[in-house]
Amino acid sequence: MFANVPTVLTPLRARLLLVLAVLLAVLTPTAPEALAAGKPETGAARPGAEVVAVTRVADRQVDLTVRSTALGGRTVEVRLLTPDGWNPHDRRHRQHWPTLWLLHGCCGDYTSWTSMTDVAETESLRDVLVVMPEAGWNGWYSDWWNHGQGGDPAWETFHTKELRHLLERDWGASSNRAVAGLSMGGQGALLYAARHPGMFRATAAFSGSAHPLLNDESVDRIMGFFAGQDNDPLRVWGDPVAQRGIWQAHDPFHLARRLRSIPVYLSCGDGTTGPLDAPGATSALEADFNRQNHALAAELKRVGARHVTTHFYGPGTHGWAYWERELHASLPMLLGALGVGD
Repeated sequence: MFANVPTVLTPLRARLLLVLAVLLAVLTPTAPEALAAGKPETGAARPGAEVVAVTRVADRQVDLTVRSTALGGRTVEVRLLTPDGWNPHDRRHRQHWPTLWLLHGCCGDYTSWTSMTDVAETESLRDVLVVMPEAGWNGWYSDWWNHGQGGDPAWETFHTKELRHLLERDWGASSNRAVAGLSMGGQGALLYAARHPGMFRATAAFSGSAHPLLNDESVDRIMGFFAGQDNDPLRVWGDPVAQRGIWQAHDPFHLARRLRSIPVYLSCGDGTTGPLDAPGATSALEADFNRQNHALAAELKRVGARHVTTHFYGPGTHGWAYWERELHASLPMLLGALGVGD
């Protein structure tokens, strides 16, 4: 049908083709409409993050497959626990919901919170969009140093910039946010709140790595995690002496002043056998994190933080039964900061 189109365009024809191209670009469906059927997008990856597939996995649970520039163009999953009435496909009446980020721990993934706790059945979360992003087996919620080269993986950039913008543009998230996490994710929740002032209105850490520079034992322990899956441990934050500034910039204790103005919830057991443990169970990891959390709590008090809640419950190991309990205990604070249930 284009056999008779002249090979040399007149100025009028060129302007008409330009207008047609602009109209096509404007009218082309974008996420989430283009992905309503759960079909992957095709074509080259664009800078930033883009959803390439959508999967409904259960009632109120939707998994987004997200391709990320910060992660070298790889795709990772993000699970959403959606509020009642959530419909991001309705652009005319789209609502933006208060958002609670739940961060998983080391050796877990984006499914951990829904598979290991009752979060999906928690009634108080039916008016909140809960975001549970993938953060790598041992990503540590950081943009890795990579011997000074940076680049993949840049988990912090993916979460706080790429994914945040994507969710708020297309998936019903609002700028009214709180964050909580366990273990590695507890450190992530504290780091994100401290390193991005104003991004989160409250933060909670359950058995979190709250002061990895506390002592040699704490440094050696986290370096052991960094070395997991045959990884070079120096890729994450570098050497704890030579790159001390990078380590301090990722240690919540050294960022305590930045947490003074928001509610903070810290909880941890002491590593001995607790009421939710099998007989004789102990945890040196929990004992270490307990010391770290006490140090952070004291530092928060020293710098004048006025909204700190601590629950250092004594006997208890590093396990999901405690983290589920602590999530429920902290929800009034977290949701209160979001204005939910007022």
